[in-house]
Amino acid sequence: MSHHHPENDPQYIGLNVNAGIEKPDSVNVESVQRFLKKGKRKMLSSDDYLKGILEGNITILSQAVTLVESNNPDHQKVAQEIIIKCLPHAGQSIRIGITGVPGAGKSTFIESLGKHITRSGGKLAVLAIDPSSERSKGSILGDKTRMEELSSDPNAYIRPSPSAGSLGGVARKTREIIILCEAAGFNTVFIETVGVGQSETVVHSMVDFFLLIQIAGAGDELQGIKRGIMEMADAIVINKADGDNYERAQLAAAQFRNALHLFPPTGSGWIPPVLTCSSIDNTGVPQVWETVGAYVSMAKENGYFKNRRHDQARYWMYETINESLRHNFYYNPAIRHKLPHYEQLVLTDGMSSFMAAHELLNQYFKLVGKGNGSF
Repeated sequence: MSHHHPENDPQYIGLNVNAGIEKPDSVNVESVQRFLKKGKRKMLSSDDYLKGILEGNITILSQAVTLVESNNPDHQKVAQEIIIKCLPHAGQSIRIGITGVPGAGKSTFIESLGKHITRSGGKLAVLAIDPSSERSKGSILGDKTRMEELSSDPNAYIRPSPSAGSLGGVARKTREIIILCEAAGFNTVFIETVGVGQSETVVHSMVDFFLLIQIAGAGDELQGIKRGIMEMADAIVINKADGDNYERAQLAAAQFRNALHLFPPTGSGWIPPVLTCSSIDNTGVPQVWETVGAYVSMAKENGYFKNRRHDQARYWMYETINESLRHNFYYNPAIRHKLPHYEQLVLTDGMSSFMAAHELLNQYFKLVGKGNGSF
């Protein structure tokens, strides 16, 4: 079965992404039911979850994350109670977005930087936002075995992307999972995504520092990199700067530095550096972490850090409203029943697209007014 990947669109010249493997939903319905079934195990209260999370109990944290990812209304109710209780204990981490084209060595880089952080006494959570998950059920992080050392590190927590729902819905749930991880004592959070499409924008809207991973390749280094992704980057790292590739990596770094000069100054006043590193030789990795630290110090000092967090909180309030309204409309039984009929009218020129949308929305608002559209 072949799956469409947005990365294979002609606009991303030079990129080709394999369909990947089928994987089951990250919310294992059977295990959730087993874990929640009365008689076998009584469902924990939100206070029990809070206690376990604050104690750093990874099993309880994982169960709470599963509730956040679930679309079951009962699970969501408890999940929201847990999030509200965790909020006063959250917000103390550094949130870092990590992106790069397929093949840039993100997993190796994340493991190398992650080990550096945990060796220095930090606690790291690695989450993912997978833009292809809705269509393909593939996951970027896929198997945790891709980061064997990090996944067995007691000071690291790796959670693959939820594989169901729209990008906005997955992103909102990821933001909620960040809150749980921070309450559990993780003081650094990585959010990984693939370097194409809209997922960078949503990741950028929930992190403090945005890292673009690149490798030196043949020809024009900037080919296939969207300008928007370059503009979002707080630092660019040329990975795999080792062996025969070392000189090419230095040349690529120079090209990126020249390209960054053409962009307008960042709102924070920070000048994004271009660094080289080798995850295999472990060279340059500590410098990447020092760069993150330097940025955070500067952004906290000039007030940008706090303002950006406020802007993000506001943005996610509106995004959640939009997502909830969309979900409520499309999952309304009466609307679901009528959609195919109106779609057929539009396709046979029996009604304009705008009139069909207008009529469906009018019917929806009448249903909501009668109390048939609960949120």
